[in-house]
Amino acid sequence: MSEASNSAAVHGGVPGPADRAAWLRALASRYALLPLRLFLGVTFVYAALDKLSDAHYLAGAGDPASFVSQTQAVRADSPISFLLGVALDHPTLFALAVAFGELAVGLGTLLGLWGRVSALGGALLNLSLWLTVSWSVSPYYLGNDLGYLMAWTPLLLAGTPYLSVDGYLARRAERDRVRGLKEEHVRRRSLVDGGIAAVAIGGAGLLTGSLTRTFGRDKQPAGKQSTAPAPTTPAPAAPSVSAASVAVGGSAQVKDPATGDAVYIVQPKAGQYCALSSVCTHSGCAVDAPKNGQLYCPCHGSRFDAATGAVVNGPAVKPLPKYTVSKDGDRLTLGPLQS
Repeated sequence: MSEASNSAAVHGGVPGPADRAAWLRALASRYALLPLRLFLGVTFVYAALDKLSDAHYLAGAGDPASFVSQTQAVRADSPISFLLGVALDHPTLFALAVAFGELAVGLGTLLGLWGRVSALGGALLNLSLWLTVSWSVSPYYLGNDLGYLMAWTPLLLAGTPYLSVDGYLARRAERDRVRGLKEEHVRRRSLVDGGIAAVAIGGAGLLTGSLTRTFGRDKQPAGKQSTAPAPTTPAPAAPSVSAASVAVGGSAQVKDPATGDAVYIVQPKAGQYCALSSVCTHSGCAVDAPKNGQLYCPCHGSRFDAATGAVVNGPAVKPLPKYTVSKDGDRLTLGPLQS
């Protein structure tokens, strides 16, 4: 008998405040993992469909945002580089396996079908991403794959017993035992019905993924000139720095007076100056200051050329916005954003 039932019995069967509080605590405990499960399930389904609809994902080594280019970029520093060689030998197969694996994990987690198996699959996917894409991220907590790996642990331990296909099959099995069915029959029925559900959901996932891959690919948008009206207020003074503070291969940081975003004024070659936005074009993270001729994004590993802002390796697709820089005496002044 539950705590709430015991308390109600003592008070003549009328639930009191303590009974309701105990019931709410029990309800909260039962569904404590549901928000995490919904978040992980939706995120993995979205990640899979995003990959399958991205025209860059299965492109060749010439595309810096492709699976091939990103795998090549992280191979040298990854502790599992020996496995990445196999992936690079069959890049299309492995790229599709990752995308459809994410889709299977997401659907299984959302619907609560074979919850522990789905959680194990999600954990393995994030473990592989942590050991590759996020391995060089410093400090480690900026790499989100390790956080996702830890997030799968509660579902791996507890499964998905509530509001799920697993929960329905477990309750039906219990009813079958009460009816006197043999344990062997109960287990076989649960296994067969779970397999049928898995095949149905897997088929729906494959169809969805295939349709997304076929009809949902991103198209390169045609370039459009900005039609924003000219500002009616006086433009703020352009920021400037001492030329001596920008060594060859180094940088100085200023702010775009229009947006407030940080901008790096760089000197990639002696006497050659330009400025690049610090906002990564992939997900808006701040890129590190130029080093060894590149700007590195610590969030997802994108790299950009410090002289042009061009993408060296993805997942970013677009280059960093570039500004002009004018030199007047010993001062470098940030100019307008180039189109």
